[in-house]
Order: sequence, then structure tokens, then C-alpha cells
Amino acid sequence: MKKIVLLRHGESVWNKENRFTGWTDVDLSDAGIKEAQKAGKSLAENGFVFEKAFTSYLKRAVKTLNVVLDQMNLDWIPVEKSWRLNEKHYGMLQGLNKAETAAKYGADQVLIWRRSYDIAPNALAMDDAASPRMDIRYKELNDNEIPLTESLSDTVKRAVPYWQNVIFPELKTHNQIIVVAHGNSLRGIVKYLKNISNEDIVNFNIPTAIPYVFDFDDDLNLKNDYFLGDEDEIKKLMDAVANQAQKK
Repeated sequence: MKKIVLLRHGESVWNKENRFTGWTDVDLSDAGIKEAQKAGKSLAENGFVFEKAFTSYLKRAVKTLNVVLDQMNLDWIPVEKSWRLNEKHYGMLQGLNKAETAAKYGADQVLIWRRSYDIAPNALAMDDAASPRMDIRYKELNDNEIPLTESLSDTVKRAVPYWQNVIFPELKTHNQIIVVAHGNSLRGIVKYLKNISNEDIVNFNIPTAIPYVFDFDDDLNLKNDYFLGDEDEIKKLMDAVANQAQKK
């Protein structure tokens, strides 16, 4: 059985502060580091031995992967980074507190911005200091590739082809792969893998640093998927993600 593990990064500083993060490059919180350590230990204890890893350009994912691999004594395996695995770009919402934004605009509107499939928040201005166009790591990209806001649909359009053309073909030569990315880029991949409808994806949430395992047979057909850990604890963590925008 071949396996790909999807892992959302550990809690970031802005996760802790309940802020929209998107492409803003914030670090892991102390709790996030501990979450990544726990994930690495759990994967090692369950016999996982990854042969290749993928992550985004954002440090909260990169550092989570580094901690996980260190816990597994797999620091040496090849790692490929891509902006296509970055979080959904939240446009003008980036940096805003989710609950305060819900109080201002209404919980239903914020749910649409956070979780709907094809509605994006208002975009950043082209010359905004927070625009990825001002960031050296994206200097090789064309302007039409760099978002100023995104819906989940937009995120899917960049993440799923990368999955199809780069990540998934690695299973032909590797038995176990780990992908450390973000809530929405991973939701897009899961939507594709499990054929989740545009409507139902709104209610699907991925908690931080809980390994999500996908099993494939030798012909690369998906056979099973499951979160690694206690079901009750994972349910509570999923609910916590869903309730981040509840008005105070």
C-alpha cells in the first residue's frame, strides 16, 4: 500500500490571534511547534518512513515540515517547495481578526469569505505593501500568476494541477510521501481526491498538525483515508476551526 500524508501546518502566531493569514508569512507559535513535534512522533510511532516531502513557500508550513522530519530522523529526504501549495490569498482580510470581522460584516458573510467555493474577499491594491508582487520569493512569477485575493476555486486551480502533475506521479517511484501545506490548499486537494461537491466543501475543516493519511493500491487507486489520532479529539479540533469566526 502506497501512502500520501497531508498535514496542515501547526498553529501560527496569527492562528493564535484568530487572524486571517493567507499569504502573509507569519511564524509558528510555541504551541504550533509542539503540535508539529507531536505529529512527527505519531507518524514515527505508526511506522511511517517518508521518501519525499512537499511544502509551500510560507515559513509556517516549511518549519512544520522541518520539525516533523526531525522527529522522524528523516531530515535528509528531498523536499520540494512550491508557491502553488500556499494558503488561499485572503486579500484585504489578511491581518484582520476573524471574530471582529464577523461582528462587523456578519457571520454569514465571513463564512462565505472563509469557506465558499467561488467567492473571493476584496482584493489588495496592486501596489499594496502586503502584495506578493513586492516579495522576492515570487519574483519569477508573472503578474497574472500572483493573486491579490482568491476564492477556494482559485486555490484549487493552482494546487490541484500541481498535485496531479508533480506530487502524485512520485508514487510511481516512492511508497510514502508527505505534503505539508495549509487549510485551504489542502481542502482543495481533498475536494479533488474525494470528489466533494462545491456546496459540501464549505463544511469540511482541517485541523492544524493532524496527519491526514491517504492509502493507494499499487495501481494508484485511492483505497482509504483517515486522520491519524483520537477521533473525539480530532472532531473537537475540526469544530474549533469551523467556529473561528463566531462573533464574540
